[in-house]
Amino acid sequence: MRHVYPEYGTPSAHRLVTTISLTKEQAALDAMAQRTVATAAGLVLLTAAGAWFIAGRTLRPMEAIRQQFTDLSTHRLDQRVPVPRRSNEISRLARTMNDTLGRLERSVEQQRRFTADASHELRTPLAALRAELEIALAQPHRANWPRVVEGALGDAVRLQQLTDDLLMLTRLDPGATLYDSGQPLDMTQLVREECARRTPPGHLDLTVTTCQQPVPACGHPSLLGRVLGNLLDNAERYATAHITVILSHAPGTEEITLEVSDDGPGIPAEDRTRVFGYFTRLDNARSHSTGGAGLGLAIAHHIATLHHGTLSVADSEHGSRFLLALPARLTSAAELRS
Repeated sequence: MRHVYPEYGTPSAHRLVTTISLTKEQAALDAMAQRTVATAAGLVLLTAAGAWFIAGRTLRPMEAIRQQFTDLSTHRLDQRVPVPRRSNEISRLARTMNDTLGRLERSVEQQRRFTADASHELRTPLAALRAELEIALAQPHRANWPRVVEGALGDAVRLQQLTDDLLMLTRLDPGATLYDSGQPLDMTQLVREECARRTPPGHLDLTVTTCQQPVPACGHPSLLGRVLGNLLDNAERYATAHITVILSHAPGTEEITLEVSDDGPGIPAEDRTRVFGYFTRLDNARSHSTGGAGLGLAIAHHIATLHHGTLSVADSEHGSRFLLALPARLTSAAELRS
């Protein structure tokens, strides 16, 4: 590098010329730049390696959860994904997945039991029908054909009722909101009409007590009528002489109570919850000739739940006593009549 001082115009005899070499400084500057770039690259690589190691260590439980979840199937729902010891988002996710798997396992197991019970219930009348027809065809000249046809008709009716109940259960979606999507109705009129349509056996006396004024409710009349019909069917099956239906609603309250009681053998306290299960028969009602398929009370309980109500077995001195509680709807009598 060459500098000339001063730069303004002077005679050449008075000028000072200085020459300085910057080769060493440039080399030092280049070396410093190279070291800086190498250091930065090393730091980047070190940071990336550390991030990769930490991410791998952190996500290792996620990989174990993924592999375990991949191995699951409908035949191995009893297994669970591993839960990390540390309480963090991954452990909470694993616990949530295990809870979901538990609910799924219970649902699948319940569906399997229901399918097995339904198959057994359908097979029983089919086997009886087949046996009757085979016996009659084996000796047609000795068969009492009117009696054979009568027995076959009874088995066919039983099959039809069981099929209708099974279809009803499949149509009652647990996530449905039948109460909210229902229509205003008068429970007093519904109870009176349902009881008037029935013809109980000659040895039974049916007593119906309802309110004098309309009792407003909200729901589906056909389904609520099915609840009362199933309760009356159960009462007729086990009653000795009397069946009582009482509809009550205190003015200003938000609950309607429908009581169906009989003077039969009653229901033990330990069976008051189990009696609402699918295909449930108590020990003294296991006979297919006197007992039903064990779906009537289950359907009634399901419909009551979908209408935001409850169906339970209450204490009774004699026989059984079923209580249906439904939410009342604040409406006018004119709206019910319209």
